[in-house]
Amino acid sequence: MIDGVSIMPCGLTLKRVAKASDIAIAGAQWLADTIDRIVTLRGRCVLAVSGGRSPWPMFERLVQTSGVPWEHVHVIQVDERAAPDGHQDRNWTSAERVFSSVLSAEHLHPMPVTSDDLVEVAEVYARLIDQLCDGEIDIVHLGLGPDGHTASLFPDDPILDVVDRSIAWTTHEHMGRLRMSMTFPTLARARNLLWQIGGADKHTMLTRLLEGDASIPAGRVRRDRAIILADAEAIGEQV
Repeated sequence: MIDGVSIMPCGLTLKRVAKASDIAIAGAQWLADTIDRIVTLRGRCVLAVSGGRSPWPMFERLVQTSGVPWEHVHVIQVDERAAPDGHQDRNWTSAERVFSSVLSAEHLHPMPVTSDDLVEVAEVYARLIDQLCDGEIDIVHLGLGPDGHTASLFPDDPILDVVDRSIAWTTHEHMGRLRMSMTFPTLARARNLLWQIGGADKHTMLTRLLEGDASIPAGRVRRDRAIILADAEAIGEQV
């Protein structure tokens, strides 16, 4: 399903597919292969998943892929909305639905966003990540917003400048919710980054991301360990 591969000057790999539905196919296969490789090398793989609507077809295909050593995989979250357990606004509602078919509860690690003590729960989740993977997450999945945000690192939110914590909260509500998110230092320590970017509305920000435009949040994420799966519309090509 991958039509072309380009290695950018920064070391980032751009993989082009024809349409958004092909991203799910190519992404699931890349994840399956990468998880298997990491488990073989390290004995365990920690996968951090982002939310939104786009990633779930890819993750659904991943859990249906044969040969993935799920008994050695842990799933954590890149970001989450402050909403009740099971609420449709929660990214974890979809993540639990998808991954509970292959992972036990001990290997599923939702962000604890329902507590009243926001600072404490962010620190608790940061400690969990350290326990699972010494702070260097094996695979981080990211998306890209039309405003240039990734994870819950939105333009003009003070979370962009947090460098002394691996997990933090947004200062402002975004789409009516405060968000817990990994910070830039945490993303910089990821061993592998997989960006999933589809649709014509992402073209401008994808171009800026590829150029390393640090004026958008996504442009500040480390790129030399990253792979972008993008469709023709996002790249600005005709199918």
